[in-house]
Amino acid sequence: QSKKKMTQTLMIDWFQTLDPQVKPYWAIAIVMSAIFIIQMILTFIGIGDTNADADFGTDMPDGVHLPDGHADTLDTGGAVQLFTIRNAVNFLLGIGWGGVCFAGVVSNQLLLALVSLLCGCALVAAFLFMLKQLLKLESSGSYRIQEAVGQPCTVYIPVPENRSGTGKVQISFHGSVQELPAVTDGDVLPSGTQARVVQVLNGSVLLVERA
Repeated sequence: QSKKKMTQTLMIDWFQTLDPQVKPYWAIAIVMSAIFIIQMILTFIGIGDTNADADFGTDMPDGVHLPDGHADTLDTGGAVQLFTIRNAVNFLLGIGWGGVCFAGVVSNQLLLALVSLLCGCALVAAFLFMLKQLLKLESSGSYRIQEAVGQPCTVYIPVPENRSGTGKVQISFHGSVQELPAVTDGDVLPSGTQARVVQVLNGSVLLVERA
């Protein structure tokens, strides 16, 4: 306890000796760094909100689809949004450390504030760029729907007869099971029916028949 109190006392004394104009930047830098570290730890153990950061227009080419749940892996119902808590932390982190690093170089406080803001924007931009690259890497696990033709599948949601409606089937792509919309030209296919893919319609709907 005494060591802990001594450490706290030293930190408080150190903070009190700082230039009053630099104190706010140090305070922001320290608090945001702690939050950033916590966020990263939560992200790595699978708790952090990684689906929340920016819309990169991750549309895939025709016939190429991301596996179910894939788009949510990195911040957001398939898209990553710009205005999020994570990006707010990154922005403030950039402002704090930008002010600390440039305080000894830029004497004008307005200019220092501007430089700090630019550092915050730069950090957010860098994070979004990194996230975009990760999304591209993850897309390597995508599948081409045309590969489904001729493959067996299992009816998940009943497929109405004579293309009168759309059901769903489960089909495996490279070991990953996907649920895709399906229609049939024959009789209704109840749940659990073994079927075969005959054709891909409109690049997204499977035409199936009883196996």
